Amino acid sequence: MSLTVYRKAHFNAAHRLFKKEWSDAKNLEIFGKCSNPNYHGHNYELEVGITGDIDPETGFLMDLKILRQIIEEEVETPFDHKNLNIEVPEFKSLNPTVEIIAVVIWNKIRTRIDSKYKISVKLYETPRNFVVYNGH
Repeated sequence: MSLTVYRKAHFNAAHRLFKKEWSDAKNLEIFGKCSNPNYHGHNYELEVGITGDIDPETGFLMDLKILRQIIEEEVETPFDHKNLNIEVPEFKSLNPTVEIIAVVIWNKIRTRIDSKYKISVKLYETPRNFVVYNGH
């Protein structure tokens, strides 16, 4: 019996979308106000889905306390109230678009979850803008 369990979380973070090798004018043209040299912030909402088979002994797909702890350690603690460009090592060389942030989160969680499970990351940058990454 396969199904998906979800855990929701959130974090607040600042970032700037830009490419160092581009001029401020080109960054503004491509990334708009998100290229503000003084950064800007979002209240990110995260949903992590774990898909697999129910353990017949426990009735769990996985213990959600464990998933909560993984999300806290891999996402909330390192990202919350941080400037992603400056304070989060993964973004020293990556442009922290919502797409790239979702992939980084997926990769961090993937290292902590048994490979028998599929993982999905849904990340809302705003209530109307979000991405879903399944590792494909």
